Amino acid sequence: MAEFTLPKNSVLIEGKTFKAPAGATNIRRFEVYRWDPESGENPRIDAFELDMDSCGPMVLDAILKIKNEIDSSLTFRRSCREGVCGSCAMTINGKNSLACTKAIDSYSGTIKIYPLPHLQVVKDLVADLTHFYAQYASIKPWIETQTPAPADSERLQSKEDREKLDGLYDCVLCACCSTSCPSYWWNSERYLGPAILLQAYRWLVDSRDESTGERLDELEDPFKLYRCHTIMNCTDTCPKGLNPAKAIAETKKLLVQRKLG
Repeated sequence: MAEFTLPKNSVLIEGKTFKAPAGATNIRRFEVYRWDPESGENPRIDAFELDMDSCGPMVLDAILKIKNEIDSSLTFRRSCREGVCGSCAMTINGKNSLACTKAIDSYSGTIKIYPLPHLQVVKDLVADLTHFYAQYASIKPWIETQTPAPADSERLQSKEDREKLDGLYDCVLCACCSTSCPSYWWNSERYLGPAILLQAYRWLVDSRDESTGERLDELEDPFKLYRCHTIMNCTDTCPKGLNPAKAIAETKKLLVQRKLG
């Protein structure tokens, strides 16, 4: 029988435990992934018991409390606190989400916090998104035109055409969907993944864009688009409630319609 083991330096070990202050009665336990590449040590899981009577209601509030009051070395990304920037994407109790939009009370028991899966970890909860952003740049996420701009107005579109962008422009590029996708785990060097393909479709259906043919040419590839197997993890995990799987299906439909004339 085959046996598979992780490299010794990647095996998680038990870390430190930080108890709640004496007298605290409303206590929640948080287990947080920790790894410092400069230390040479294995990644570990540190446990923090927090007094909820002096903590904000969201998971991000708990992480900020840990950093501000218990362990200032904890590293993570965050910015807007409103689910708009996508910075605080991480895995919370096994599901990718935005820490600023998840209420602590929506979870029972211990809350386990890890970086986004199947990406290189920079430090602690910070995943390396360099490749993800390079893929985003590859789809040319801007309007491309061949005709001259109107002399005295903007490039306008009808209300109906504008509505086609709903559920697409809302993406905050948090990478929750792509890093939840098994097809992206195994083929991320060539498969663009749900987030980038949703963004690609956003420009395909923009009535002001005049490079639809070129964009479809770029996507008509066995790996860039067709590694999607409709697993639906992307739609299930999107913290904005978007449907990347539908955008991918609609892109495939556009390619079929072009072939059929």
